[in-house]
Amino acid sequence: MTVYFIGAGPGAPDLITVRGLRLIERCPVCLYAGSLVPEEIVAAAPSDALVRDTAPMNLDEIMVEIESADKAGQDVARVHSGDPSIYGATAEQMRRLDKLGIDYEVVPGVPAFAGVAAKLKTELTLPEIAQTVIITRTGMKASAMPDGEQLEVLGKSGATLAIHLSIRNLVYVREALEPYYGADCPVVVAYRATWPDELYIRTTLAEMKDAVRAAKITRTALIMVGPVLGDVQFRDSDLYNSDYSHVLRNRGKKKVKA
Repeated sequence: MTVYFIGAGPGAPDLITVRGLRLIERCPVCLYAGSLVPEEIVAAAPSDALVRDTAPMNLDEIMVEIESADKAGQDVARVHSGDPSIYGATAEQMRRLDKLGIDYEVVPGVPAFAGVAAKLKTELTLPEIAQTVIITRTGMKASAMPDGEQLEVLGKSGATLAIHLSIRNLVYVREALEPYYGADCPVVVAYRATWPDELYIRTTLAEMKDAVRAAKITRTALIMVGPVLGDVQFRDSDLYNSDYSHVLRNRGKKKVKA
């Protein structure tokens, strides 16, 4: 018996990996985070499978279901949104499984920031503009940020920021980042990226709060910040530069005529 932690992707049902979908199709037990995982994905479970939405359940209740499957020798598809390694509360489940001696595997998924970038047709790393993407969040009542990971610290990097779980902290986001990025820094607020009702708000740090308020967005949104999100001028990379040589291409090598 194995528990498979499966990343379902950012929302669109066809963005789940082939491996993840095939596991859902064969596992007799499917536990999924219903608040963020489309029902179309878990609809692929066997017709006689036990399919349960874990959104209203606590950790103990989830473990009861997994232990029951373990006793019955049934594999479990534990389906999370995005990628299981980011804000999925998977580590605490794995810790419980380790203590119980229950085997598990992790199947990666498309993270939300990648889904947003794809929809925007934007590369998050541009030559001499930004070569770093920081995935972070802001402190809330449920969990504070570790020392040194506050936006006031991360903002000094000037990197492209993907800020999760912070749509209600927009005043703080602006105040923390404006000294480093400027009030007119491009911002994209992505609501339910890749879902049918997705919405992408292009704005700036200064106008972000008003734009979000006008759209009446209060949850399920990702805040992307950085110059790469705007109309920025950048040079071509050296990857395909004919004057740049690397192990797979010699600089200035002439084509041999047939």
